[in-house]
Order: sequence, then C-alpha cells, then structure tokens
Amino acid sequence: MTLLVAGSVAFDTVETPYGKREDILGGSATYFALSARFFTKPRIVAVVGTDFDEKYLNLFKKNGIDIQGLEIKEGKTFRWSGVYSDDLNRRTTLRTDLNVFEKFSPELKDELAKSTTIFLANIQPDLQLKILEQMKNPKIIALDTMNHWITGQKDFLIEAIEQSNIFFVNDEEAFLLSGERNAAKACKKIMNWGPEIIIYKKGEHGSIIFYKDKVFAIPGFPVEDAKDPTGAGDSFAGGLLGFIDMQGELNWEIIKKGAVWGTIIASFTVEDFGPEKLLNIDKNNLKDRLNQFRKMTYF
Repeated sequence: MTLLVAGSVAFDTVETPYGKREDILGGSATYFALSARFFTKPRIVAVVGTDFDEKYLNLFKKNGIDIQGLEIKEGKTFRWSGVYSDDLNRRTTLRTDLNVFEKFSPELKDELAKSTTIFLANIQPDLQLKILEQMKNPKIIALDTMNHWITGQKDFLIEAIEQSNIFFVNDEEAFLLSGERNAAKACKKIMNWGPEIIIYKKGEHGSIIFYKDKVFAIPGFPVEDAKDPTGAGDSFAGGLLGFIDMQGELNWEIIKKGAVWGTIIASFTVEDFGPEKLLNIDKNNLKDRLNQFRKMTYF
C-alpha cells in the first residue's frame, strides 16, 4: 500500500520549562511522516517557502520520505510559536504566521492521487475536502482536526468526517462536535456520521479506540524526561497508520497493534525538542520500549 499525509511543514519556536528552541523543523506532516517511516515510505503533501533550506529536503529524502508533493512557493514557510506550562499539559500559542500556507491549494499528481492510505492532518476542512476530491479510490481515509475548525468550518468538517474511515479526536473536540461530555456517547454519535473507527486521544494518558461494538483502551508510556510535547499526536497517528499501511489491511487486531506502536513512537517524540529524538532512534529502540510497555500492561 501507499501512505500519503496532507498537512503542514513548518518552523516552530517552542519554550518549555526545559528550554527554548527557535525556528526548529515542525508541522503535522513532518512529525507524521518521520514516525510512519519506521513501517512504510510516506508521501508528504504540503507547502514551504523559499526560506526552507535544502538540508531539510535532504533530511526527508534520507529518511525515506517521498517529497514530490512538497511544493516550494515564493515567500516564507509557515511559522508557529508557543510556550508550555510547567507540567507540559497546557500550551499557549504566542504567534501563528501562515505565510505561504495561507493560500495552499494542492493539485495532486496522478501518482499521489492513487495513494491507498491517506491522513488528512488538522488543516482547514474545506482543504481536506479538496484533497479528497482528487483521490482515486483510497482504501483508508484518516482525519484529524482541532477546535478552531470545529467552530469555524463545522459543516465542511462533518462532510469530511462522513467520508473518513478513521477519525482522531480529543475530549474538547468530541464535545464541541457532538454535545456529549461522555466519551462513549460522543464517539458513538460521531461514528453514526460515517467513520468506522474513532481514536479518542487522552494526551499523556493514552487513548481509547472505538470500533463498531469494540473498545480498546491503551495508556500512555510513562516518560520520565519529557521536554517538548509538540507533535506527539501526529507522531502517534504516523505510527498507527504507518503500521496499518505496512499490513495492507484494516481489522481490529491490526488497529490495536498500530495504536501500541503509535504510542511507543510518540513517547520518544516528547523526549527532545522538535523531531530531534525521532531522527536518532531506530526500529530496535522501538522494539526495546515495546517490550517494556508489554510488561507494564500485561496482566
């Protein structure tokens, strides 16, 4: 199968209790692709400016990421700046400069449009729909969102959700969409719109997977030295969908195993600023942590 991610490639300025980093590589597509590459060769659909150094393009290529869908436009790359609370659970956005991303409207090459698995990161829903219109019979469509799009483009978002197989959502997003505070009720209501699977994200506390009449709850891996939680959710999605894409099918056992791999990869992401830790681990590191995780959760 072939995995495509449509999202952002950005430069982030991040401040946490453990330090500050300016203009480091970031963006939803970046974290997703660097996590999925442990299982498959992901394809990026995104846009950057002429200030995007070639070393980053080479970094993607070196890590087996297909960048034929990464457009380079005249102007500056999307930039985000934020600061985290002492416990890393609260984030305050200080600045968002969309730059070339503001007018991003990709026209997919035929090869990209034939991708069998697609992840639409938390970009604006009307853009998610435009990308879906260009896809040629994808087997798996996974979708993410955020509060801003729920309140600003809810009708477009629901239309995109109706076409998806997998929908990623957190507590507040689920409430805004469904009006239900209870996780099971909220996910059941959203599933009635179309998606077979709801990935209910609980941050550092893990996630709950809802699939038809089945439920799978998975804790987060306890990280002692978390430094920067930016990108953890996209890393989780990248690991999960990368594993599913490698397996070539979608069933309950594969979904559960994919969620475990996503959890393991996300636990590495938070141990350093930006995607630095992801770039310095291999599959053996993942397997070692998986064995630790298995001992923690087996009874």
